[in-house]
Amino acid sequence: MLDAILDQKRQELAGLRQQRLPAPPPLRPLALRRNPGSPLRLIAEIKRRSPSAGALSSALGIAERARAYERAGASMISVLCDQEYFGGAYEHLALARRATSLPILCKEFVIDEVQLDHARAHGADAVLLIARCVSPQRLRELVAAARERELAVLLEVYLPEEVPVALEAGAEIIGVNARDLQTLVMDAPRTRAILAALPTDVVRVHLSGIQKEAQISELARSRVDAALIGECLMREDDPTDLLQRLVWATAPAGAMLP
Repeated sequence: MLDAILDQKRQELAGLRQQRLPAPPPLRPLALRRNPGSPLRLIAEIKRRSPSAGALSSALGIAERARAYERAGASMISVLCDQEYFGGAYEHLALARRATSLPILCKEFVIDEVQLDHARAHGADAVLLIARCVSPQRLRELVAAARERELAVLLEVYLPEEVPVALEAGAEIIGVNARDLQTLVMDAPRTRAILAALPTDVVRVHLSGIQKEAQISELARSRVDAALIGECLMREDDPTDLLQRLVWATAPAGAMLP
């Protein structure tokens, strides 16, 4: 699946380079790192469909859903920009940004600097970079290019051996995906182990697979800083009640676990 997505991305680059971009808006600061005893941060995602889940709810438009996420207590909004497999668009970034005051994450399969230009121009404050999508050298170049554009970088890993690559590239925010992008299989124990082993100066983000308050409560008792919530929210025509319940579960009960 990942190979097919990356092939599609390569085909899209020429078209992206031909498009005239709007002037980028001012950046919004991220606040994903949490202090001991403070609530887990939740990143609520907007995506129309996915290879694993198929079509998701379209009852709310991009702006309406973004406003619902903000009202329910999300700390950040992630917007899928891939059109072919996820029904997204860079324009969705601008719609979500204009509708809320939250920072916006561009979630895309980035292999080229022109994608960073589109993310920044359409209102992203941060961009997802995936270690498996490019070589270590290219990853370092893309991290540097994102910072030149003043975009924060959420660097995604899946395997333990990708963590040193991410750190060498200069990652300050590392997300661990519970889903294998090649097979779409979930592996929660592996994800927890990698997150627990990350250096203490890195912001730790759990990606994929979160659906219930109990999972959020478990993460809140760990040293994970944030969790990205996607498909379970997108299955809801109105995600407000579910997201509020997840937000209520973010406060750790007692001291954080070592």
